[in-house]
Amino acid sequence: MDAERAVGGPAGEHARAGEEAQGGAPRTADLTGSPGAAAATDPCGATDPSGTTDLLLHGDITVIGRLADSSNETFLVEVSGEGDLTWAIYKPELGEAPLRDFPPGLYRRERAAYLLSESLGWHLVPTTVLREEVPFGVGSLQRFVEHDRSAHYFTLVDDAPETHDDLRRIAVFDVLTNNTDRKSGHVLRGEDGRVWGIDHGLCFSARPKLRTVIWDFADERIDADLLAAVAPVVTEVDDEIAALLDDDEVDALRRRALRLVTEGRLPVDLTGMAFPWPLV
Repeated sequence: MDAERAVGGPAGEHARAGEEAQGGAPRTADLTGSPGAAAATDPCGATDPSGTTDLLLHGDITVIGRLADSSNETFLVEVSGEGDLTWAIYKPELGEAPLRDFPPGLYRRERAAYLLSESLGWHLVPTTVLREEVPFGVGSLQRFVEHDRSAHYFTLVDDAPETHDDLRRIAVFDVLTNNTDRKSGHVLRGEDGRVWGIDHGLCFSARPKLRTVIWDFADERIDADLLAAVAPVVTEVDDEIAALLDDDEVDALRRRALRLVTEGRLPVDLTGMAFPWPLV
């Protein structure tokens, strides 16, 4: 299995059903009414609006279930500590299927995408941390987002014009990160109306590999504020982000930033084939 075959299932990992991971019979995880936590600050300096960073880093983890239809072993977990409780998506390195075009450690790219989103000031990616002392070994923990499970990119672009600026921002983010797997279901709308991007394990390749469903804004001029946020990446990538990537991937990230700032437009898919599968 490799990234040439699209990873993930309908509506993304935050919305997929799971099966019990601790010896029980398969079941559908109830993804409604997940708990929350108090405000906190990420060690990299990013403000966590949901207050789950410390909890994700230090809380006790209980596996709720394994997510069905996921190409890699991915788990819904409960994280608790000092009276706080939240749900998270856990992606252990041991559960990653070998890929011919990405090295092991996709979980690190999940964290890198979160850090980049925070450094840009866009806050598109739910809080994501790395943990070692977890049930199935080192991996990423990403805060579970309460969301409308009927909403995804295709429904938002068709029926929710108020989200279009957020979708444009995700489109720019995907070009910058060289996202190979932006399915429609990898765009969520939180219960508060906020738009999120998830599933960033197949990002940051040094080779051009953009595959996305977000082509509705192709060739549009990019908003000046978005370009201003991207511009610093041309000359410097945050050390913590760089440490999660290979040197050639960091250089490629800077080149993509330069191209975005120089051209000032979203790209056009001249091949008609730069999309993931399945689309949702």
